[in-house]
Order: sequence, then C-alpha cells, then structure tokens
Amino acid sequence: MPLKIVRNDISKVKADAIVNSANKAPICGGGAEYHIYNAAGYNDLLKAREQVGPLKVAQVAVTPAFALQAKYIIHTVGPKWNGGDSGEALALADCYRGTLEKAQELGCQSIAFPLISSGVFKFPKDSALKIALNAIGEFLQANEMDVMLVVFDRKAFEVSEELSDDIQAFIDDNYVQDKYSDVRRYVGQRWRNNGDVLECAGRNVPSEEFFDLEEAHSLLEKSECIEESSDTEEDDADELCAKMYCAISENGAQNIEDILAKPGETFCDKLFSLIHEKNQDDVEVYKRANLDRKHFSKIRSNVNYKPTKKTALALAIALHLDLDETTDLLARAEIALSPSNRGDLIVRYFIERKKYDIWEINSMLFKFGQPTLGA
Repeated sequence: MPLKIVRNDISKVKADAIVNSANKAPICGGGAEYHIYNAAGYNDLLKAREQVGPLKVAQVAVTPAFALQAKYIIHTVGPKWNGGDSGEALALADCYRGTLEKAQELGCQSIAFPLISSGVFKFPKDSALKIALNAIGEFLQANEMDVMLVVFDRKAFEVSEELSDDIQAFIDDNYVQDKYSDVRRYVGQRWRNNGDVLECAGRNVPSEEFFDLEEAHSLLEKSECIEESSDTEEDDADELCAKMYCAISENGAQNIEDILAKPGETFCDKLFSLIHEKNQDDVEVYKRANLDRKHFSKIRSNVNYKPTKKTALALAIALHLDLDETTDLLARAEIALSPSNRGDLIVRYFIERKKYDIWEINSMLFKFGQPTLGA
C-alpha cells in the first residue's frame, strides 16, 4: 500500500507514525491537532511537546504516540499561507520530505499524514494536495513505505477546479448506460433446453453445437455478422439469436476447438512483454503503478495471476499505454473499461490526454467517490 488516500479521522488511523501539523509554540491548536491530542492523551502529549520546545517552519520532532494506534507522533510545522510569494510551497514540500526522512530513520513501515497547512493555516487545499502528492510520490520512487494521506471528509478535499470541471464535462459527454445489457439478458433467457435441442428465436439448435453465451457473442464479432440493430429490444434479441445460430452453424464446434487450442497471451505474458518492449524494469513499473514490491512479486511469480481492475489499470498507467493498448491488456484479464462506470471514464480521460501521473489520477478518483488505483 505505497500511497492511499483515506477518508477518516487521523487520530483513529493505525500506522507506525502519525503526523501532527503542529504550531510553532508547544501548544495544542485546533482541527486535526486537537483530535490527535485528545486521542493520544491530552496532558501526556502536551507535556512531551513542551519538552521538545518551539519549532521552526518545516522542522520536525518526535514524541511518543501514547494512546494512539501508533509508535510515534512526528510533529512538523507547516507554513501559513501568505499569498504564495513567500516560499510557502517549498516550505510545505519540505514538511513532507523531512517527516518521511525522519520516519525512515525511525524504521517506520507506515505513516499517516493530514493535509498539512490546509486548515487553520489557510493554505489553498488544491495546492496543498498537489504539493503533498508530489513530495510523497518522489519519496516513494526511491523508498519503500506505506503512506496514507488522511482527509476527514470529501468536502475538505479540493482539487483543481478547472480540471475537476473538465473531467465532469467529459463524464457527462461520455457516460452511457449499457444499452445492450437488457437485450443480452433477454437473449440469455431465450436460450432454453428443450430435450436435446436448444430453442432460439424459433430455431432448433442441436445441443452439441451450442456453447457458452459469451463465446457466442465473441463468435458473432469474429463472423462479422453484426449489423445495425432494430428499433425494439425484442427485435434485437430475435435477430441476435438468429445470428448466433447462423454463426454456430457456419463455424462449427471444430473451429471453436481450434481457437481454444491456441489462446493468446495471458495478462502476465502481455504485461512483462510490454515492460521489456518499453525498456522498463520491474521496480520502476510497480512504483509508478502505486504497488508494493510484495504485490508485484506475486504477479511476477504466477503466470495465471488475475488482477483486479484497479491493479490492471495502475499497471497500464505505469507503462504509459494508450487507450487501445490499455483495452488489450485489460481484456487479457477478462476486464473491460465501461462507458457506464465513472471511475473508468476518469481513467480514460487521463489516458486520452497522455497524462500518466497516478497521484493526480487517484486524487480525482477520490474526489469523485471512485476507487483509487494501485494500493
């Protein structure tokens, strides 16, 4: 789980280190800091923080985690927003870098961040998010650690308004219900056993010539006998059933056996072929895909590995595949991009524009309430 955006109260998250966006003075402020103090044990944490003393912007310090589900609390002072011309962006990036380096020094395998400076310090949330994702992403390219970016709710999670509006317009323009889904269900119901034959649209098909419905659809595509649909679902279904019968009759079971005897590359075969073709190495790919080494080793060692959609899409993003290449890779895992799935449309938006930053993609998926890729 290299980087995951989590909707939660950070004081309830379990990690080796919890990051506190602290004040310069050893006092407890509001927002996420207040929740951390209360959950850890207010007096114990305040006493430990007083022993640390004042901190400068981007400076980090460590205290025990007390009652939190963590080993350490790493305190860092984020910059206050002052219009953007006072080095705030660099200072905020240094907060993340310094905290991650300290966590590594402490031997932490996991760490949870709030969105530093985005609360009472008034740092614009979309800019704060971009800086956080870039800094964490850079660290993860060279190091192994599970990182959580914890936001209390989606209202507190702001992305580029222009990009968000553009993606929403793309979804509105391209989102469709699967207009054939009802027809396929209807067709599936029309195939029925009648002794040793199957009846479809008034035609009797010998049962030994019949095969799985999905194979029938595939055969229809190969036989190039799909034409423009009729106006009604029932007519579509009758026509499709008839075409299935014709395709089965013309091709015969022997051709199906020949096809099945020579299957194409598996998902894993194709994946590692693409890695080789694009002169990439495993580490580079799994890090860009937001996967950990253990997960990728599982893929590498199992030729029959079947990925989830979010893993397959993450790998397509990591390899900078175009839409056709992505569609092909997913098909080998029996997965498809759907025009009726908003998450798929968001990923497609980025692929079509050749924008392969998985952190940016995941921030948009999270914003739109969709599962993120990779971890």
